[in-house]
Amino acid sequence: MNSPYEDLMDLPHHVSAVHPPMGMHERAAQFSPFAALTGYEDAIIESRRLTHRKIELSEDEKRELDQKQRILTALLPQRPTITVTYFVPDTRKQGGSYQTVTAALRRIDETAQTLHMTDGQVIALEQIVALELPEIPPTLL
Repeated sequence: MNSPYEDLMDLPHHVSAVHPPMGMHERAAQFSPFAALTGYEDAIIESRRLTHRKIELSEDEKRELDQKQRILTALLPQRPTITVTYFVPDTRKQGGSYQTVTAALRRIDETAQTLHMTDGQVIALEQIVALELPEIPPTLL
């Protein structure tokens, strides 16, 4: 065997007197892959996340929601359990998602234009797209 490194083959392995030997875990870390584009994977995941456009209600649908809100105001002392479907705008990109919640109504804040539920949720009236009320007494119709 004739090699240019033949003279080095029989030399003892060098061990540093200053630096302690590196453990297997640290040695392996030198060769692990790294992300050259930090945040790129998160950006890809974010771009794949779907959002929905907000539904624009017709004038008839808006009138119907206003009527249901007046009925809710009359039913408020009874703390009725209602089902509300509302739009939640996305904080990162255009659009959002629709949420449906069923809970007892605690109060309606006319100033802030919000519904306050007994479970602590606060829903903006302008984001509501559907309201399901309990059985309505004939006197309120």
